[in-house]
Amino acid sequence: MISFKTELKLNNKQRTIMAKHAGVARHAYNWGLAICQEILDYNQENPESKLKFPSAIDLHKKLVAEVKTQYEWYYEVSKCSPQQALRDLRTAWDRCFKKIAKPPRFKKKNIKDSFYLEGNFQIKGNKIKLPKIGWVKVYEKFIPPILVKKSGSNCVISKRANRWFISYKVDFEPEKVNQPLGKVGCDIGIKTLATLSNQLIFPNVKAYRKAKKRLAYLQRSLSRKIKGSANYKKSQKQLAIWHYRISCIRKDAIHKLTHYLTKNHSEIVIEDLNVSGMLKNHRLASAIADCGFYEFRRQLEYKSDWYGAILHVVNRFFPSSKTCSSCGEIKSDLKLKDRTFNCSHCGLSIDRDLNASINLCNAESFSV
Repeated sequence: MISFKTELKLNNKQRTIMAKHAGVARHAYNWGLAICQEILDYNQENPESKLKFPSAIDLHKKLVAEVKTQYEWYYEVSKCSPQQALRDLRTAWDRCFKKIAKPPRFKKKNIKDSFYLEGNFQIKGNKIKLPKIGWVKVYEKFIPPILVKKSGSNCVISKRANRWFISYKVDFEPEKVNQPLGKVGCDIGIKTLATLSNQLIFPNVKAYRKAKKRLAYLQRSLSRKIKGSANYKKSQKQLAIWHYRISCIRKDAIHKLTHYLTKNHSEIVIEDLNVSGMLKNHRLASAIADCGFYEFRRQLEYKSDWYGAILHVVNRFFPSSKTCSSCGEIKSDLKLKDRTFNCSHCGLSIDRDLNASINLCNAESFSV
C-alpha cells in the first residue's frame, strides 16, 4: 500500500467545515495534553499515591462525559476527528516515555492543521464523497480508488499554505524493472546535488537560497503588521505560500534523482552521512538543510524496494573524498575548499565529487 495525496478544490462553505473539523481535533488534543500534564505534575509531587496515566480510551470517555456536553459544536463535526487526535496524543507520549522524542506540545491555530476521517467513501470522476462533509472536488483528473477494509476506509485531510489536501491508502503493486545499467556510486553534496560514478551530474536547485531575499522581505513586512489584523493574515498567507513553493521545488528535484537511480541501476552505493552532526556547522547548516539529504536517503530506500534495486550504504568513516580512486593513496590534508583532487603518488587530477563517487562504487564493505 502507498499513500496518495492530492489537493481539494473547495468552496467557502466547505472550507468552513474543514476548519471546524481541524479546530475540534486541535481542541481535543490540547485538552487531553493539559489533563496528562496535570496527572504527571501530581504524580511527581505525590509519589506515594500516584494516579494512573490515561490511555486514549480513558481520555475519550472523559471527553464525552465532560467536554462534549459543554461545547455543542463538537456535534457539528465527525466523531473520528477528536478520537484520532487523542490517539495521536497517546502515541506522542509513548514516544516520549521511550525517549525517542520530546514531550508533546500544545497545537496552535493555522499551524499544521489536520484531521482524520473514517467511513464510507465514494469516488466519481474528479469528485470524492467524505462523511459529514459531502461531495468535494479535486484538481486531479484521475483519482485512484480508496482502499476499503472491513472496518471501512479512512483518510487524513491537512492544510498547507491555505490549501487543503486529502491523503489516503491505495493498493500498489511494485513494478518489476530490468535496470539497463549496473552498479553506480552516488556522492551527494552542496555544490552539486549528486555526482555519479558514471560522470553524470545532477545540479543543486538551491530553492531556499534563491528565494532568501524574497522571504526576508515578506518576514520583515509581516513583523511590521499589527498581530491579528487582516493585513497581518494576508502577509502570513503570502509567507506560507513561498515556504510551500520552496519545499515543492526541493522535493521535485529529489524525486527525479531517486527515480532515475532506482529505475536505471541495479545497485546503488551511497554514504551514511551524519546529517544532524553536519547541521551543527553554522556556516554550512543552511546549505545542507536546503539539499534534503535525509529525504534523499528515505526515498532511495523505499523506491529500491519498489523497483528491485539493491541499496548499499557505506560506513560514514570511509574516506571517500580523501582516497585516490586510481592508486588508493589517502590524502589526509585535503580541505573542503579543494574542489579538485590532485594525487601526489600517481599524479591523478580529478574532480573531488567524482573521485568520491568512484570510491563509493568500488567500496567493498558496507555499514549494517
